[in-house]
Amino acid sequence: MTVADSIILGIIEGFTEFLPISSTGHLIVASQFLGVDQNHVNKAFEVIIQFGAILAVVCSYKEKFTLKKIDLWTKVFLAFVPIGAVGFLFASQIKELFSVGVVAWMFILGGVIFLVVEKFFIKNEHAMLADVEKITLKQAMLIGFAQMFALIPGMSRAGSTIIGALLVGLNRKASAEFSFLLAFPVMFAVTSYDLLKHYDDFTSDNLLVLGVGFVVSFLVAYVTIKLFLAFLERFTFVAFGIYRILFGTLLLLFFT
Repeated sequence: MTVADSIILGIIEGFTEFLPISSTGHLIVASQFLGVDQNHVNKAFEVIIQFGAILAVVCSYKEKFTLKKIDLWTKVFLAFVPIGAVGFLFASQIKELFSVGVVAWMFILGGVIFLVVEKFFIKNEHAMLADVEKITLKQAMLIGFAQMFALIPGMSRAGSTIIGALLVGLNRKASAEFSFLLAFPVMFAVTSYDLLKHYDDFTSDNLLVLGVGFVVSFLVAYVTIKLFLAFLERFTFVAFGIYRILFGTLLLLFFT
């Protein structure tokens, strides 16, 4: 992997991780397009850029990472339990699903779901829950079950949690914010496991590539979080639904 590759993949990870368009799906396609082999070093690189994205959440919501917010984090970790348990028990089966074809169809399906939810389930956003800290334990658990669909490549962790949050009564902005916070335990668990698994691949020979990818992912993710929230104050998720359908269709046409 070259420095140019690390910049491109870092941008893709940072930009797509917190949008409902599947960072994993985009990275799979981008890696194939760039000719980046899925060897141990490159898998270690993916861990590093995910860590950069995690840090962006912490910096964006540092006021929520305190003991005063223990009630909020109880709900966040409750929502984490379903995907954590299923992901741990069926890790090998989930890895077998990773292919461009599966990603493409899940992109399309997810796009259709967003359009349906926007059309039929969101009638009055102003009446929906706007404060992420007021979410109930029941709502958190239901969002956690919705997040399990993110284990299917291309469905998107952010997309699954946002859809789940919308359906249980959170407004668009609160849905996105809970998705950001829920990303922390999910990505921290995955990243920690992968760091232990690939720690011997972090050598001085690839330090530059890893460092560049980390910084780029962090900066892009930080800016993306801010812009995404500003976008949701004026617009709906319809654009993301359309994008997912178009992108998934292109994948089917040119990569399968």
